[in-house]
Amino acid sequence: MKENKLIFRVAAEDEGLKLREYLKSKQKLSSRLIKGAAIEGRITVNEKITKLNYVVKHNDEIGFNVAKEEGQNIDPEKMDIEVVYEDIDIIVVNKRPGIVVHPTKSYPNGTLANGLLYYFKEKGENCIVRLVSRLDMDTSGLIMIAKNQFSHMALARDMSNENFEKSYLAIVHGNMKEKQGTINLPIYRTGGDTIKRIVDERGQESVTHFKVVESFNKGDLVELTLETGRTHQIRVHLTHLGHPLYGDSLYGIEDDSDYIERQALHAYKLKFPHPRTGDILNLETDIPEDMKELLDKIKS
Repeated sequence: MKENKLIFRVAAEDEGLKLREYLKSKQKLSSRLIKGAAIEGRITVNEKITKLNYVVKHNDEIGFNVAKEEGQNIDPEKMDIEVVYEDIDIIVVNKRPGIVVHPTKSYPNGTLANGLLYYFKEKGENCIVRLVSRLDMDTSGLIMIAKNQFSHMALARDMSNENFEKSYLAIVHGNMKEKQGTINLPIYRTGGDTIKRIVDERGQESVTHFKVVESFNKGDLVELTLETGRTHQIRVHLTHLGHPLYGDSLYGIEDDSDYIERQALHAYKLKFPHPRTGDILNLETDIPEDMKELLDKIKS
């Protein structure tokens, strides 16, 4: 793998800035990232390791090596991982339902993070798992992981960018009265001893855009795009409207196990600017088999 280095060429109008200021204000790197790289000697000017108080000159070549030795207290485990996109900075995978994303007390092993660490190790890449997005255990679909500190910083920074979109497909009970629109209702955690959320004026602003893709006899297939990313946002918003997801054991209104064994929610599309190039990436996955089977069941 080629050296993982960012290269910047100082423009005439930026001459006279200190190296620290140039990297922060012009290249939009975080103070933490800059400081760590400087301490470890990973920043060069014209191929020489340079201190952050150096005053940059027109045409200086700034090198910023994002590769670093690091570890993570997670056991690598062999796992089938469906890679949708991968390069030196990021990996996007299609998560199966029933998989926890990151180890917890209840799920210390068998998580996506365990599988990813094994995958990186097999490829000879010294990466840890830096999650940019997360999904509930029983939600399937696209998850983005940064492969270095720089890409994690850049993606987190750009999440509010209009070119950063996360879209889902859901199958809901009943036919929605409005075929498209925006749900702007605050979401609140009801208490410390529960993970359940509700729509409540005490909560955080939560915005979900929706569009009915197709209507069936016993429900709708709905596309949803998140403007905010609150815990259980889609599930809470749709339940509040009277159209809970099929299979949602936490927010549903009835036992749907005859239809599907998990909430019918799939993160099917990601759109975002690449952290290194700024090019817009559009990634999609097909709706999974259990949700296709559910659609057949609710047609009649």
